Amino acid sequence: MTAENHSLTEAFTGQPRTVWVTAFAAVIAFMGIGLVDPILNEIRIALDAPEQKLTLLFGVYMGVQVLAMLLTGWAAYKFGPKRVLSAGLICIVVAAGVSAMASDIDQLIALRVIWGLGNALFIATALAFIVGQARGGQHGAILLYEAALGAGLAVGPLLGAVLGEWSWRAPFAGTAILMLVGAVLCAVLLPSDGPSTERQPVSVLDPIRALRNRVLLINSIGSAFYTGALFTVIAWAPIAMGLRPIYAGMIFFGWGLLTALSGVFVAPGLARRFGDRAGVIGAISGYAMVMALAAIGVMSHQVGLIGFAVVVSGIPSGVLNTLFTGVAMSATDASTPRSVASAGYSFLRWMGAAVSAILVAYLAEWFGGAAPFWFAAGYCGVAVAALLAANTSRPVEHSVPDDAVLVGAEEF
Repeated sequence: MTAENHSLTEAFTGQPRTVWVTAFAAVIAFMGIGLVDPILNEIRIALDAPEQKLTLLFGVYMGVQVLAMLLTGWAAYKFGPKRVLSAGLICIVVAAGVSAMASDIDQLIALRVIWGLGNALFIATALAFIVGQARGGQHGAILLYEAALGAGLAVGPLLGAVLGEWSWRAPFAGTAILMLVGAVLCAVLLPSDGPSTERQPVSVLDPIRALRNRVLLINSIGSAFYTGALFTVIAWAPIAMGLRPIYAGMIFFGWGLLTALSGVFVAPGLARRFGDRAGVIGAISGYAMVMALAAIGVMSHQVGLIGFAVVVSGIPSGVLNTLFTGVAMSATDASTPRSVASAGYSFLRWMGAAVSAILVAYLAEWFGGAAPFWFAAGYCGVAVAALLAANTSRPVEHSVPDDAVLVGAEEF
């Protein structure tokens, strides 16, 4: 048995109940990312929703998380991580449950704001529980968390597809029920918060102050443009393909599966062989080519080609979710805690997601249905330029920080 397989075995055996409860809730929370994708066209038909409002289901979801991530560290210090985690779960339960009864697209958009807030509050604290409670050290905890991420990314679209064949409301109701189970388990089984004096003080502005580091700032900007390309796929590809829920769900299931597998198994190997920076630049270049392939599929009316590009994009996406954060975190110094620097980095990164998700429908209206994918390829070019501009004479460590894959995904 290889050392890697041995680590995987240790990560999944003998873990306490608190770890499994938190991991289960994390799977459901991550499912919210792709849940809407397979039913996007069904929502458009049922609620007579314009494309600009459909993509807001992603734009406002990510936008509120951008702002919330400046508050989660302070809230965990002020109220305790379990209270913050529980509040996030309750927000998701309420938002998903009421979404199943929405009568128009504006109500769904408002509920996605609450859902995004809840997701930010939960995910930002779930990692702390898993790392603090898991046996086998930090590496084992990270494998568990990444497994939860991968399962959520893959199962979310699949659940949306299967239930969406019955009704577009069913995936929301199903998620609410599952999340309610997770919320009850977390409330009963997770340890209570200690006094605030035992927690490290965190200011709301600390993540913004961390961006005074020029190299971190430029890398964060580069990541924002890559993430804009990523959310072009998530927010626009379902509309561009126009498929039934079951077919769109299978495509995004494949995307999520490849994203998870490449993040765990491919990215570390690339980092060891070529270094973080070279691996990121290569993966972004590959992502740009896949975006161009999707644009060609739209222009030639080949839905199969668009679907193929979506699935294949999971490979560079998984690599980038892990390595991009490694590049950014290598820019931090001893005066800035990694958690604070990663919050500032994530603030800019997911701002790119929010802007892109809102913009895609307007780009299609102004320049045609293939335009969002061509712009996504251009975003990748900007990301590469930012990485090259951030290069310094100081050597960059060619290793993936233990929490790189998590920082890259923890605010989805």
